[in-house]
Amino acid sequence: MSVIAVERIKLFSTRSPWWCMIIAAVLSIGLASLFTGFIKSADEQQATVFITQGGAQLSQMVMMVMAALAVTTEYRFGTIRTSFQAVPQRASLLLGKTAVVAALAGIVGLVASFGAWAVGNLFVNSDAMAIDTAAEWRLVAGQGLVFALSAVIAIAVGILIRQSAGAVAILILWPLAVENLFNLIPKVGDDMAHWSPFANASSFLNQGQDFGLAGGQGGDYAMGPWLALLYFAGWAAVLLTIALFSASRRDA
Repeated sequence: MSVIAVERIKLFSTRSPWWCMIIAAVLSIGLASLFTGFIKSADEQQATVFITQGGAQLSQMVMMVMAALAVTTEYRFGTIRTSFQAVPQRASLLLGKTAVVAALAGIVGLVASFGAWAVGNLFVNSDAMAIDTAAEWRLVAGQGLVFALSAVIAIAVGILIRQSAGAVAILILWPLAVENLFNLIPKVGDDMAHWSPFANASSFLNQGQDFGLAGGQGGDYAMGPWLALLYFAGWAAVLLTIALFSASRRDA
């Protein structure tokens, strides 16, 4: 049996991934219904595709937690030792786990984003809700890429930290708090914020969007959308490489 098949069976044999998938989808779709329902009661003309994706970041956090737990629970219960005995090439095993988890996160991201957009269309009957431009397609379909790369980062953090609480705390605080605090640092804070990984993931999704109630269009971005995605992918690749090297050197 291939490493991919084994990791798929291991992942779906526990309850936490199922709960995380359900919560991620419910967050995106539920918040989309709230936002579009509010706009319909206020001013339907302000509805945009961007409004339907308001819960995407929270769903992304949930899938990152799932990805981290896929690794840390094995370290916690000691089953990772059995896995390493069955597959002595630790990097191959962990890459297989990463591929399975990232693919699942990407699929959930797509289901959640298109589901949120579909629900938004049920509440608001407006031409502005149609996905017409490349930027709108990037916002909705691009969620799958961002979710998958975020899961890779979460796997890497899980391998490095090995403890569920610590890994989850880092993954939640990093995009939601730490990167936002960079702006408070004098002189270099703005540059640090512009070159933060999750800020560039957001840049990939949001460049060229009509922000509706938030007002305005565009933003202060460090690079173009696809370069921003490549930069985010670079962070994921570097962190995973460090994690694989660490796992190969450290005792399980």
